[in-house]
Amino acid sequence: MDVELSQCWKNNLEILDIAFQPIINIHTGKIYGVEALLRNFQDIGFKSIFSLFDTVYNEKLLYSFDLALREKAFKKYTQIENYKNIKLFFNLDNRLLEMKNFSTGNTTKILKKLNIKKENLCFEISERQEISTEFDLEKILQHYKSEDFSIAIDDFGVGYSGYKLFYDSTPDIIKIDRFFLQSIEKNMKKKLMVRSITHLAIQLGIKVIAEGVETKAEYLTCKDIGCHLAQGYLIQKPTKNTHEILKEYPDIINIISRDRRHNNKNTLLIKNIETMKPLQFKTKMTIVIDYFKENRNTPIVPIINTQNEPLGILLEADIKDFLYSPYGMSLLLNEKNKSKLEDLLLPCANADISNTTETLIELFVNNPESPGIIITKNSAYYGFLSAKAIINMMHEENVLQARDQNPLTKLPGNTMIEKYIHKISQSEKSYILCYFDLDNFKAFNDVYGFRNGDRIIQLFADILRKELSSHIFKAHIGGDDFFVACETTDEITHIKNIQNILQTFENSAKEFYNKEDKKNGYTISKNRNELICKFPLLTASASLLITPQTETALTEELINSILVAQKKVAKNEPKHMALSSLL
Repeated sequence: MDVELSQCWKNNLEILDIAFQPIINIHTGKIYGVEALLRNFQDIGFKSIFSLFDTVYNEKLLYSFDLALREKAFKKYTQIENYKNIKLFFNLDNRLLEMKNFSTGNTTKILKKLNIKKENLCFEISERQEISTEFDLEKILQHYKSEDFSIAIDDFGVGYSGYKLFYDSTPDIIKIDRFFLQSIEKNMKKKLMVRSITHLAIQLGIKVIAEGVETKAEYLTCKDIGCHLAQGYLIQKPTKNTHEILKEYPDIINIISRDRRHNNKNTLLIKNIETMKPLQFKTKMTIVIDYFKENRNTPIVPIINTQNEPLGILLEADIKDFLYSPYGMSLLLNEKNKSKLEDLLLPCANADISNTTETLIELFVNNPESPGIIITKNSAYYGFLSAKAIINMMHEENVLQARDQNPLTKLPGNTMIEKYIHKISQSEKSYILCYFDLDNFKAFNDVYGFRNGDRIIQLFADILRKELSSHIFKAHIGGDDFFVACETTDEITHIKNIQNILQTFENSAKEFYNKEDKKNGYTISKNRNELICKFPLLTASASLLITPQTETALTEELINSILVAQKKVAKNEPKHMALSSLL
């Protein structure tokens, strides 16, 4: 490096300071890393960090300045308690490679000088920043990956080439941009997009950081979706005081513990997980070969780094060609060759042990060719969930649902309804619940027979399936009673859907009457006292209840009692609907 910084820029570097913002494990609240953020740039005459870097770029000093800034940030990072066990995220300017004095090995020298492990550093490259040529972002990513540094893509989803980078280079970490996370719990479109991005990343073995989390609802939604890590004002604002960086964040741990939906241990996961011994990334191939020889019934070995984080898996099938030919064996064991373990390492989805069974199954279903999922605990390797084990879990879930399924409508029955209401009673989110009851069903049954009665029941079940989206829970209590429920931030839309279901059923049910009854608008049958009466044609009534966002647990008895009591009110309402909301 032969471009010396002027005394003016050296003085500026003395004034500039570094703030750190924590990045935590989203499932535990324990610190995973810190992002280094530049501060005091206003004190040297710049309105923004971007204008500062534009100036050093235009003066051809970008690389020299950036190296000096790295050393300053790295030194301050070592003042953080427990820094050896947390990652440092440092932002790179995409234009570094354009500098004539750019050279390799300088970061490694700084790390050695400060006694920092290379595994502790993660370079962030922004997808938002304008780049001067089409491939600069990919080039800088490839350069630092070739030097064995971890790479994170910042502002993922708002830039130019995120999915292309997934395909070509596979970063170690992505940070989902704040735009997608703001009020995500209220926006189904954002939720679906973030879920799609997160699950694709997980399947490629990439960690996902929810960046810019500011509210508890955003945090819990990102946790439910499957994000590994979180960063934002909810956890802590950037601080220049290294003593304010904590090992764990009590307020976040309290949020997690109060997220009552997932406090129960995932017994299905624990029962199926394999605690197979992993191998270090730098393990010699002789040891790898011995591992497979000693564990002939184990076709997979998880690979971890020095911090016990999973990097991927090694398949015994991929080294068979080497194992069973003298030439291949000698090639594999030749120490002068580039690491064959690195060449044979396959990406593998990894998820925290706190994830729900539904999330783990969804990850597998989206990538059925995967041999399984690595399970972590506080970001460290914990065990392996094989494809066979996941299929067993799916089977057990299906058996439980099948046992409870109503044989006529094939909808979940009372056991699943009770579980769902229990989940609602323990949740801090808002839900809308609805009991449906078919009006004058007994009279229809008496006149037209049980077979036609069953057809009416099936008709209503089909209307529920058609009119309500798949994420809404639909169930058959029994007889002519049905139940639906879902998490909501838009009660008006759901109420309109319920009204549409009632109207659709009323119109469709008329076709099951003969011409005379349809024309009269009633049937004649005996009532419960054996007296001949006129009964109106079939309609349906709906008893709706909205539960609020609250930290106070609701009782299942209260929810049930309100819904049941309202059924009688709904039958007497002109629109056959009764609605109440808990405050």
